[in-house]
Amino acid sequence: MIKDSPNPPEHLFTVRPNLCTETLLVNASQDLASINDIATHLAFDVDGAQRNIALGICRMLEGVQLLVDKALDEAHPAA
Repeated sequence: MIKDSPNPPEHLFTVRPNLCTETLLVNASQDLASINDIATHLAFDVDGAQRNIALGICRMLEGVQLLVDKALDEAHPAA
């Protein structure tokens, strides 16, 4: 039997403190790319409305990816 913690955390997951903006944005960018790959593969495994939904998710992810990439470029411009 698992004993409940007397002070359970508010959130299951947290972000380590003191991570730099570049690290956060790079990880977010990689996660978005992975999710986009999953949604793309799903889109080709289904038909009809489900395919449209998966492709819509892909388009939204691409837009968010552009925002993250732009923020990364502004936070750490190329030399």
